[in-house]
Amino acid sequence: MDTVRSLGRLGQLLGLVLPALAILLELNRAITLGQMLVMLLAAVCCFWIGRLVEGYFVP
Repeated sequence: MDTVRSLGRLGQLLGLVLPALAILLELNRAITLGQMLVMLLAAVCCFWIGRLVEGYFVP
């Protein structure tokens, strides 16, 4: 059960790190604005799914 909670926590952490990475990549012109927005949407999804997974398995 702790493994699933850790996986949920990892998803939340990924959801928090991805926006900063997307902004840095866009500022360095490594990705386009559209790709940055896709990364931001993926970050929101990762965080939301991670929160659901963590919260679902709380006793």
